[in-house]
Order: sequence, then structure tokens, then C-alpha cells
Amino acid sequence: MLTKWNAWSAIEQTGALLIVRLPSAEEALSVARAAVRGGVRALEITLSVPNALGVIGQLTSEFGDEVTIGAGTVLDAQSAFACIQAGARVLVSPNLNPEMITVANRYQALSISGAFTPTEIVDTMAAGADIVKLFPTGIVGPKYVKTILEPLPQTPILPAGGATPDNVGDWFKAGVVAVGVGSSITKAARPDGDYARVAAATQNFLTAIANARTSA
Repeated sequence: MLTKWNAWSAIEQTGALLIVRLPSAEEALSVARAAVRGGVRALEITLSVPNALGVIGQLTSEFGDEVTIGAGTVLDAQSAFACIQAGARVLVSPNLNPEMITVANRYQALSISGAFTPTEIVDTMAAGADIVKLFPTGIVGPKYVKTILEPLPQTPILPAGGATPDNVGDWFKAGVVAVGVGSSITKAARPDGDYARVAAATQNFLTAIANARTSA
């Protein structure tokens, strides 16, 4: 049985968590499959995706232990349990919800809980989250992570968005454990549905992470 440590390893080894937030279940499935072909080993299906639980269940059935399937935008205990029942081994929230973290810990799922300020980050760790999801990241960059980690070096931080193949090295030099990546990969097949571009974008991003870690 997969545990939270398997999920942690899947994220840590590649340095990335793919955030799949798309308007249809069909597109979400196609993107997830293509990204797996490109090398991703951990992804989250946000609950905003239509039939998200069905998508999570389908991907869990298809990939088994090969890929860690998670759920995103998990806002309460009821949603957390439903996601775990569907097969999710990672639960991600944009904010601190102690009940979500409790459910994740109870069933040995990895919890990635959103925070932004130093107070929110400390409260998130105190609540038992495994990884702090830095959110939002659009208004800050790697320097903010470096500043946070100076007094809080024990904090495992995953920025949700803002990382690109060109700047991912700066994020890892700042001290993140991994990065969340979304539309640069998930929307690469548009407008003509060529999902080979999703696989290629995934490979490009993961190569950039590997290179960044080597030089960090």
C-alpha cells in the first residue's frame, strides 16, 4: 500500500508536482497521461475539474504505484475523505484547514497545505502538514522563499506557480523542496489537441529541474 512517504519520494525525486486544473475530465485525463509519458511522477487533479473524483480513480487504476495521484483544492474533511476513497495519496489545499490535514494523516496521505505569511506557515506546520504550499506566488519570487527560510529553515516549501524552465534554478537555490507547475504543461496541447506537446513540455521542465539541482 502506498504511504505518504512514497508520495513524498515521488515529488522529491522529480522536484515537481503537476497541477491539473482544466475544464473537462477528458482533457484532464489526456493531459495527465501525456505528462506521465513525459516523466512526471506526481500530479494533483483539482476538485474544480468536472468529475474530479472519477478522474482520480481512473488514473489511480491505470498507473497504480507508478505515479502518485493527488487531489487539489481540498477545502474540508468530507472532500478529503472522498478524495482518499477515490485513490488520492496527496491532498492539497490553498489555505490552512486543520480538518483536511487530520484526515490526510489518519489515512497516511501526504498533506500539502497553503500558506503565505510567516504566521500562516508556522501555523500550517504546527497543524501537521507535511509540505507548505506557498500560495499565491504571482506577487513574490524566490527571494521571498529565501527570506522565509532564514528564520524557518526546517520548512519544506513548494511554491504553487511561478516556476518556469528558465527560472526554476532560482527557486531551488532559494531552498524549495519542489515546485508546482500548471498551465505551461497542462495547456501545451492547445489549440489542436496535440498531447505530444504536453509530454515534451514535461520533459523540458523536468530536465530544467534536474540541471538546476546539479548546479545548486
